[in-house]
Amino acid sequence: MTPRRSAVVLLAILAIAGLGAVAGLAAPAVGSASNPDFNPARAHHTPDGFRNPDGSQIDKPLSDLLRWRIEQAREGLPKPPAADFSQRMSAAPDAVRQVRAQFAAASPDPIATTHLTWIGHASMALRQEGVAMLIDPVFSDRVSPVSFLGPKRKVALPLTLQDFDGVDTVLISHNHYDHLDEPTIKALLARPQGQPRFIVPLGIDRWLRERGAQRVQALDWWDSVPVGAVQVHLVPAQHWSARTPWDRNQNLWGGFVVESASFRFYYSGDTAYSQPLFERIRARFGSFDLAAIPVGAYAPRWFMSAQHTDPAEALQAIIEVNAREGIGVHWGSFEMADESLDAPLHEVPRVLAAAGQPAERLALFRMGETRQYRRVPAERVAKLQAGAP
Repeated sequence: MTPRRSAVVLLAILAIAGLGAVAGLAAPAVGSASNPDFNPARAHHTPDGFRNPDGSQIDKPLSDLLRWRIEQAREGLPKPPAADFSQRMSAAPDAVRQVRAQFAAASPDPIATTHLTWIGHASMALRQEGVAMLIDPVFSDRVSPVSFLGPKRKVALPLTLQDFDGVDTVLISHNHYDHLDEPTIKALLARPQGQPRFIVPLGIDRWLRERGAQRVQALDWWDSVPVGAVQVHLVPAQHWSARTPWDRNQNLWGGFVVESASFRFYYSGDTAYSQPLFERIRARFGSFDLAAIPVGAYAPRWFMSAQHTDPAEALQAIIEVNAREGIGVHWGSFEMADESLDAPLHEVPRVLAAAGQPAERLALFRMGETRQYRRVPAERVAKLQAGAP
């Protein structure tokens, strides 16, 4: 085999493996390596990596992956979304200008209001207590280890990375390609105004430093770090990690809580539904003002339920962590599962109605849309400052 052909074969293997690593699409593990972060006192640590809060590790056999792909092809899934889906998903020009006003530079209202922008898929921007953050930023057109294969963006982003030049902190939940995007990371590292600070689960810090990142903070589950007037906590999630066939679960995964005296935000990261997990998070923090939970890449359930919540489970998670309001994420951009891209537009209202919950309990934003959340009443602030939930 010629060197050129060998390189092509290797790229193809990586691409196929990468398709299994995108958005938590499970594929069998290959090989293992020691865990430099291993702490035998922590139950979710293993000598080779990490496991879920319930002790499980997602490692579906190749036969399951092949069965899913064959059934998907036979049934012609996912079905295309409605013809006007792209138009319906993009925020109005005024909304985009609002994003630039909030995140391109210092906020005109840094304390009184929390702003959350849904960029698309799982990417968000948060301004809380004057601290501006990007969460799982992905601005590439394809989420894959190679540029010619893998899930491709179906709805153009109304925003660019430059619209968030005022952001100084980046949160990464785990290392799948639709959450940790190398071109976006390289662009952030090359910013003229300097590198942002990265807050990541254990193991992703090494990946970032290998690419030149200098301001990196790695956290284990339940660890926290102050950022200005907010405290950022890494919390457990029921998921897994991999970027190649050889690094399954060698990097930790998780969600984030961004907490201040006036507002508490929870982002679950990619996660399966787990009542014990959500109840444990509620027990730790008491309640949330806003929770962001995945509502996409959930079908078929026999394959996806171990790693992704569906809309009904997302709503249940919001209820169980005691969140006043919620936003559905992880949908609308990339075809990663059997449901149509626009399925959450139909399923979320249905599950809200069935549960007797108002629309704001699980809202769906347009891409580029920002919503404002006011400070909670003074008595709640006093309780928070006193350490009460």
